[in-house]
Amino acid sequence: MSRLTARGLTLAYEDRTVVHDLDLAVPDGQVTVIVGPNACGKSTTLRALGRLLRPKGGAVLLDGDELARIPTKRIAQSIGLLPQSPVAPEAITVADLVSRGRQPHQAWWKQWSQEDERAVTDAMARTDVTALAERFVDELSGGQRQRVWIAMALAQETDLLLLDEPTTFLDIAHQVEVLDLMRRLNHERGRTVVAVLHDLNQAARYADHLVAMREGRIVAEGHPSQVVTAALVREVFGLESVVVPDPVTGSPLVVPGSPWPAGTGDRVPVQSGSTDPLRTGLTS
Repeated sequence: MSRLTARGLTLAYEDRTVVHDLDLAVPDGQVTVIVGPNACGKSTTLRALGRLLRPKGGAVLLDGDELARIPTKRIAQSIGLLPQSPVAPEAITVADLVSRGRQPHQAWWKQWSQEDERAVTDAMARTDVTALAERFVDELSGGQRQRVWIAMALAQETDLLLLDEPTTFLDIAHQVEVLDLMRRLNHERGRTVVAVLHDLNQAARYADHLVAMREGRIVAEGHPSQVVTAALVREVFGLESVVVPDPVTGSPLVVPGSPWPAGTGDRVPVQSGSTDPLRTGLTS
């Protein structure tokens, strides 16, 4: 059984239903990535998996128990969640914010322990924010702040980690660093990771299990090599494309059709399914 599942999940904001009767079993010990166009319900689904949003219908289950009935502290000891655009308290240092990831493991009679210190130190080192420890969070760049929030989620040391667009505000080098870190946490510590990503090629490269959503429903799920096809990209994103092997990893690589060739003002059509997408339509 999957530790984290959704059954008949329907999610809404007031009278607007965003997710419709969704069933999802998150594979244990794997990296699951949810993709889809804007406003398809992927971030809403992740919020429900982390109990930030109460279902309108259906349920989210953790170890077979309905999430809504589980004490908050137990959930926080099992599920770490990095939401979109988190807000830090004013005048808080990086070290203090990361330390708050240890709160689920605290009790009124328990003092700060060596285990807490180790978890915070390790989380900051893994996200490359150790040198920022005494800086105020609100003084940092967007990319630095994002890495600090990820460090706080890591310090929580949960078996399940939910990341909502963790590469937001990051340049390409730091995007790769964060996604590599996500994979290492999965490989080294067996964490189950669920992430929402906008970049389909990054999702295909890093996911063990890919979930494609459109209009509040799952269109396809499975290993990226089975899920990412030109037909799926057309159905989910409304984009003509060709799918070729990534030259580095062999994972599916989506090349959009109809590119704008450099130095011209005319769009050149690329046929979906072309065997040489980088040359088709680009030669005179």
